Amino acid sequence: MSTAGDGGPGLRVAVVGGGVVGLTCALELTRSGHRVRVHTADPWEATTSAVAAAIWFPYRAAPADAVLRWGATSLEVLTRLAADPATGVRLLPGTYVHRTPEPDPWWTPGVPGVRPASADELPPGAPAGTRCTLPVVDTGAYLPWLAAACAAAGVVTVPGRVGALDEVAGDVVVVAAGLGAGHLLDDDTCVPVQGQVVRLADPGLTGWVLDEDGPAGLTYVVPRGRDVVVGGTAVEGATGRDPDPDVEAAILERACVLAPELRGRPVLSRAVGLRPARPTVRLERLEVGGRPVVACYGHGGAGVTLSWGCAADVAALV
Repeated sequence: MSTAGDGGPGLRVAVVGGGVVGLTCALELTRSGHRVRVHTADPWEATTSAVAAAIWFPYRAAPADAVLRWGATSLEVLTRLAADPATGVRLLPGTYVHRTPEPDPWWTPGVPGVRPASADELPPGAPAGTRCTLPVVDTGAYLPWLAAACAAAGVVTVPGRVGALDEVAGDVVVVAAGLGAGHLLDDDTCVPVQGQVVRLADPGLTGWVLDEDGPAGLTYVVPRGRDVVVGGTAVEGATGRDPDPDVEAAILERACVLAPELRGRPVLSRAVGLRPARPTVRLERLEVGGRPVVACYGHGGAGVTLSWGCAADVAALV
């Protein structure tokens, strides 16, 4: 089979998974000259990716060296995409709160404008923080933009859940199905980490706040112009997708401490997503049933953050 490099038609690649990682892999593979079909169990608006805040931040993803490399690639691409309003990507300053004497902001190499936060940039009660500018991705705009880019590049979307890899045709299969990937590859190390968010009317916030170690729990405030995504939770092993009113009330109270302007703002929507967590992101080529398969899953809360870097590696492995 000829490949893109010699001007041939490339390989027939089946991508299993229609969230941000699957769609990004599909686009990169198509750009590499392959013929790609995406098998997706859900429309983009029903994926975990659609629930994400989503700010560039490598949350619950490992190993650190690979995450930094993948994240750097995605940071570069997302920064470039921010020049086009249609993508839903914006560059926004914000504060990462520190509550330990010797914080380890291991994710900051390559991030522009990193500096200690001044006193007036810290939320009430926060002892210290790091200030920087990061891409904020409105997934409600970004995912349809990505899906449209795939379609324009020739990617074919096949709706329906894949129960086993032998159900899909192709010279190569890319498994980027989030939590569903474990079942397809007999991997029981992928577990859900439940995250609940509430979206409020934006009072005009000019930056994001992320407080991973807040005394009352993980809290983040991510303004997107049309709304503010407020979270969150990280309940390992929980599988429910219905918002809990008591959890929401606690999230809102924590968020209003970080951003008092949010108090009393109307709720626009609410959602629960199941992050696909794993001890490490699995990105490797293997053989299943005599056919090459590339695994790309276990991104935790960093699917958007790692998507472009991982997709480049997937394309190289294919």
